Amino acid sequence: MPNAGAGSSSNGSPSRPRLSVIIPALNEAGQLPKLLSDLAALREQGDEIIVVDGGSTDDTLKRAWAGADRVLSSPAGRARQMNAGSAEAQGDVVWFLHADTRVSAAAMAAARKVEAAGRAWGHFRVRLSGRRPMFRVIETMMNTRSCLTGIATGDQGICVTRGALRRVGGVPDIPLMEDIEWSRRLKRVVGRPACIQAVLVTSSRRWEERGLWRTVFLMWRLRLAYWSGMDPATLARWYR
Repeated sequence: MPNAGAGSSSNGSPSRPRLSVIIPALNEAGQLPKLLSDLAALREQGDEIIVVDGGSTDDTLKRAWAGADRVLSSPAGRARQMNAGSAEAQGDVVWFLHADTRVSAAAMAAARKVEAAGRAWGHFRVRLSGRRPMFRVIETMMNTRSCLTGIATGDQGICVTRGALRRVGGVPDIPLMEDIEWSRRLKRVVGRPACIQAVLVTSSRRWEERGLWRTVFLMWRLRLAYWSGMDPATLARWYR
C-alpha cells in the first residue's frame, strides 16, 4: 500500500521521508488504532508509519493496514520486529514506539528535529496512563534515571538517526533487555542521548494487571540480574 501522505520533490518523484516510525506489535488490536490515529499527522507531512506484526491472532493486522503505510510480518520478539522494520525504513530518523503509546503533536515535532539538533539519538519523557499517585513516582524515577544514566527503555520512544543505527548494528537480537543493551551500545559508540522533554503517554496496564509493587520489584530484579551478566533468555522466562 503506498504512503497516503507521501510528499514529492519538485520533479514530481516521491521525496524521502524525514521520519520513519516503527511499531512492533503482537495482539494489540485494542491499542494500536489509537496510536495510529495520533500519528496520522506525520503521514500528512510525508513521513512513514511501519507496523511489524509478530504473529498476532487478533485483528492487529487489519487495524494496522487502516493507519500504516506498510505492515510487515516477522518472527515474534521485539528486537527482531524492530530490526525488520528498520531494514525497510526510508527516513533519516527512525522512531521506535510501543503499540500502547500515545503521542502528542509536540512529541512528533521533536522526533522530526532530532537530527537537525545535532543529536544522533534521543528518548522522551514518559507518563503512565494510570491515575494512582504511585504511577507519578514511578514515571518520575524512570525519567530521572534515564537522563542521568543515558540508558533508555523502549517505553520512552527511542529515536535514532539511520547512521547511528547502522554504526551499532541495529537493535541487539536478544529476548529481553534489548532496549537496555541497545542504549549501552549507542551511548558508547555515538554518545549520550538527547533527553527530549516532550511527553509520551504509555499504558500502565502491565503494572495494573500484574500488581504495581510486584511489577516494580520484578523489573528491578531483572535489570540487576542483567547487569550481573545473566543470560537474557533466562530473564525472559522470569518475565513471562
